[in-house]
Amino acid sequence: MGPKRQASSSARGVRPSKRPASGTATPQSIGSSDDYSEAGEEASESEAENLSKAVKAFSAESLKNQNHENRPLWIDAKKARITLESFSPLAAHAQDFLTTIAEPLSRPIYLHEYALTVHSLYAAVSVGLVPQDIINFLDRLSKTPLPAEIKKFILGCTQAFGKVKLVLKHNRYFLETPDNKVLQKLVKDEVIGAQRVGGSEGIITEKAPKLGGLVIPGTRDAAGMKQQPEQQEQDRTAAADKDGVAKEDDIFLTLREDDDDDDDDKHIHSIEIPAGGVEPVQKRCLELGYPVLEEYDFNNDQVNANLDIDLKPNTTIRSYQEKSLSKMFSNGRARSGIIVLPCGAGKTLVGITAACTIRKGIVILCTSSMSVVQWRNEFLKWSNISPNDIAIFTSDHKEKFSRNTGIIVSTYSMVTQTRSRSYDAQKMMDFMQSREWGLMILDEVHVVPASIFRKVTHSIATHSKLGLTATLLREDDKITDLNFLIGPKLYEANWMELADQGHIAKVQCAEVWCPMTTEFYQEYLRESSRKRALLYIMNPRKFQACQFLIDYHEKRGDKVIVFSDNVFALERYALKLNKAYIYGGTPQNERLRILENFQHNEQVNTIFLSKIGDTSLDLPEATCLIQISSHYGSRRQEAQRLGRILRAKRRNDEGFNAFFYSLVSKDTQEMYYSSKRQAFLVDQGYAFKVITHLQGIENLPGLAYASPAERRELLQEVMLQNETSADVEKIDDDLFGARSGRPSGKGGIARRGVKRTAGMLSELAGGQDMAYIEYNKSRNKELKGKHNPLFKKMAREQQRRKAQRLDG
Repeated sequence: MGPKRQASSSARGVRPSKRPASGTATPQSIGSSDDYSEAGEEASESEAENLSKAVKAFSAESLKNQNHENRPLWIDAKKARITLESFSPLAAHAQDFLTTIAEPLSRPIYLHEYALTVHSLYAAVSVGLVPQDIINFLDRLSKTPLPAEIKKFILGCTQAFGKVKLVLKHNRYFLETPDNKVLQKLVKDEVIGAQRVGGSEGIITEKAPKLGGLVIPGTRDAAGMKQQPEQQEQDRTAAADKDGVAKEDDIFLTLREDDDDDDDDKHIHSIEIPAGGVEPVQKRCLELGYPVLEEYDFNNDQVNANLDIDLKPNTTIRSYQEKSLSKMFSNGRARSGIIVLPCGAGKTLVGITAACTIRKGIVILCTSSMSVVQWRNEFLKWSNISPNDIAIFTSDHKEKFSRNTGIIVSTYSMVTQTRSRSYDAQKMMDFMQSREWGLMILDEVHVVPASIFRKVTHSIATHSKLGLTATLLREDDKITDLNFLIGPKLYEANWMELADQGHIAKVQCAEVWCPMTTEFYQEYLRESSRKRALLYIMNPRKFQACQFLIDYHEKRGDKVIVFSDNVFALERYALKLNKAYIYGGTPQNERLRILENFQHNEQVNTIFLSKIGDTSLDLPEATCLIQISSHYGSRRQEAQRLGRILRAKRRNDEGFNAFFYSLVSKDTQEMYYSSKRQAFLVDQGYAFKVITHLQGIENLPGLAYASPAERRELLQEVMLQNETSADVEKIDDDLFGARSGRPSGKGGIARRGVKRTAGMLSELAGGQDMAYIEYNKSRNKELKGKHNPLFKKMAREQQRRKAQRLDG
């Protein structure tokens, strides 16, 4: 056993040195007398030089770029995250670029966070960006030198993306690439080589296509086509001076000028493949690491008839709409992809403008029959399309356009139906499948599961696809499938930026905490989970808060929408407050009548809506939204409901001009769901204000459920309901209505297992609220046998009179 170590001076009773403990906030000096002896204080010159070099090498200043205070980007190499200082003078250019190459995660007022992902870099390459340009731009605006890991990640993700394209020209499919080596590699493959048309001499080489003077309808360029070139140049110069941005500071302009200089030297190499070989070639290219990008050269499509459609002369699209469409038509061809715009920001007009640019047959798929009618009306409102050229394909209408091409508006459920169809529906479906379509517009693209999309893309032949949505998120992991089934995300707008510019309303979001009453909370702790939901939805304090907010905002002149996923609560709230309500069982004509009264009747200022109003409802008059029940923790639904009041308001009040209230029963599971639901809106920059008490609610005349007797009566009514009354509404057109978080077996059947429920110790004593009834048949016979003679006589008299009436 080794010798024992002697105790230190502090252990022998010597007083220790008085100095703070070492830590991140209190670093110790390298030359401290506590760490070095007197003999070690005289360091040699070589040691001093090495120490000086080490300090200089690891100093913070050496890790920064020059003029780092003017550069807006912080880059985290480990997480591939980029933080943008939105208050920087270069933030506008940096933000445009980051939305192209990265996924926006969080965009509050001063700091924005983005994530570099494989799909975001794929989207960047698909719109024409070169990997080295991405690296140079990030290095130019980063406060620190660009990490080597980020460079490696960018090059690794983008070296194959976008190199191979599938183009339909003159109704013939071509596999294109600017790199001849890549094409030679693909040609040598057994699967792809067998699908070639033309044999070994089938390689085609031609100059790369340019924008070719393509003008998107509704833009400033389209409006200025008749102006003189000198006047256009003066307008551009004045606009640049107004923005206060120097021409040499525009990095995008520099990159585009460099690209334009090289355009004359670029060539495209392609091979032709038959229509039947498109799917196996796409699959094989993906296995080889070259995912195929789909484009549509609609200007050179001589087979499909042109559609007579254009925007009306007085229609002008906004700057962000033009920017989103420029991503789709950047090289003169239609690129398939997804455009993300907030609710109320004009997604429908973006789709209409895309249709007016391609001018071929159009298929539009919506989530419900109500949105089908709205899309048709919007086409007639913004474009000069003939009403006879727009057909509707729903369960009630099965029309065809009159001429050789046109527009068909339908629903996802009608197109993907697998059951036997009626004769008219099957005839309409055969008509759609027998034609080639120039563009397919997929409205609210986030709500459709991936399996349905595969049915849509396979059943209808279309050259390009455009997905439109406000919330590109799902509570499952299927959202990534859209990158390959439709295309990459082409553009995503900033909600707060559009609100500051006045394109959408400024909304004050608030979460109102409603304490549970004693009677309701006792039952809440005692009941099962399904019945608990009905108890916190029907909380009397929540009802009073809803009544108070409706009264307050109606007196302000606001139009109020109250949302409830639970139909039982929707009906009870609406009937108690004497308001109109719409749910899945409301007939179509009654829905339209209620909505028309809400929009134009000054006496109707509040309506109650179920989840049927989450999407595709255009109510620009609404300025206040109250949510009393929701679909668990769905972030998508929270954003969609906020979108009902995001339409730009007619009145220009200073500050907030729209209000969003979420009523939550305190100390219940609803609070957990509420915080989960708000995550997406908080990332968009919205702040939720917590309201614990509504001032003056006690003085409201006619306040419901103010007495204990009324509350007990309401509780009794709630307890008499079965557990299905606590479920959210199930709508036929709702393609995203099922709760995805619950585990299920094959075929969607719930898996069997042990069920664990919460209980109370007092429940072991007996039946709680159940009543005991004793059954004794022998005793019942004894009681039945003994009758008073008077009652026997009355019974005989009754039978005699009954017999007389029958005989008469």
